[in-house]
Amino acid sequence: MGILKEITNDFTPLNWKKLVFIVLVFLCLTPWMSPAIALLLGLVVAQTIGNPIQKVNSKVSSLLLKISVVGLGFGMNINSALETGKDGVIFTVVSITLTLFLGFLLGRVFRIDLQISRLVASGTAICGGSAIAAIAPVIKADEKQISVALGIVFILNSIALLVFPSIGHYLDMTQQQFGMWAAIAIHDTSSVVGAAAQYGAEALEVATTVKLTRALWIIPVSIAFALVHGKEGGSKLKIPYFIGYFVLAMLVNTFVPGMEVISPYLVAISKAGLTLTLFLIGAGLSFNSVKSVGFKPLLVGVSLWLFISLTALWVIL
Repeated sequence: MGILKEITNDFTPLNWKKLVFIVLVFLCLTPWMSPAIALLLGLVVAQTIGNPIQKVNSKVSSLLLKISVVGLGFGMNINSALETGKDGVIFTVVSITLTLFLGFLLGRVFRIDLQISRLVASGTAICGGSAIAAIAPVIKADEKQISVALGIVFILNSIALLVFPSIGHYLDMTQQQFGMWAAIAIHDTSSVVGAAAQYGAEALEVATTVKLTRALWIIPVSIAFALVHGKEGGSKLKIPYFIGYFVLAMLVNTFVPGMEVISPYLVAISKAGLTLTLFLIGAGLSFNSVKSVGFKPLLVGVSLWLFISLTALWVIL
C-alpha cells in the first residue's frame, strides 16, 4: 500500500509527460508489446520525457518482477524442472566460483574500488541486482558503490536482452541450450526471462528454473562475505523468498487437478507483468546513471560478462 500511495503522489498533478508514461504502461500490458521493445521504450522515456515515478521505480519494478516470476511457475512442471536443475548444478558451482575470483583479480589489476569489484563480480556470477542488493549490506557498501554496480548490470542486461536471441538463432541453438545459456550469461532474472520468452516456451522454462536455482547461491556467497568481514553470517542476509513461491506455483501446476485450464491465463498475465517490468527498468536508466558508472568499473563488468558468456557458450555447444 505504501508503494501505491507514493506512485499516486508522483502522478499528481498530471501533465502531458505523465499521461504519455501512463499510456505506455498500459501499452506494455497488451499482447502486441514484446519485452525487447518495452525495454527500448523505457530507455527512450528515460532520456526524453523522464520517469515520473523515478523515486519508487526500483521498488515497483522489483515487486512486479517477483510477482511475474511466481506467475510463470504456473506454466512449468516440477519434474522437468528438477531434471533441468540437476543437469546444470556442476557448471553453476564452477562458473560462480571462477567469475567471483576473476572479478576480484580484475578489480586489483584495474585498481578500482574493492567494494565495487565485489558487487560487480557477485552480480555477474549470481543474479544481477538481487545479488548486489543482498551482498551490499554485508560488505557495508555505500550508496555510490551500489549505484555504480547496479548501473553496470543494467547496461549489460539491456544489451543482452536485445542481442542474445539473435545470437541464439544465428548459432542454431536448441531451446534447451539457449535457456541454459541465458540463465548463466545474463545477470538479472527479468532480462533472462525476457530473452528466453522471445526464443520459445521451452527456453523460457529452462532459463527460469536454472536462473532461480542459481539465485539461491546468494545465501552461501553472502555468508562467505560476512565471514571475511568478521560478521555473523545470518544477520544481514536478504534471502529471495519469492523463489519459494515460484516452486510452490510449479507444485500446484503439476499436481492440482484442473490447473491446465487456469494456468495459461496466469502465465499470460505474468508475461505481461514481465514486459512492464522491463519497461520500468529501462525508464529508470537515465543518461546520468550511465555516465556515473565510470570507464574502469564498466571495463571490469564487460570483461566478466564476456568471460561467463563465452565460457558458458563453449560448454553448452
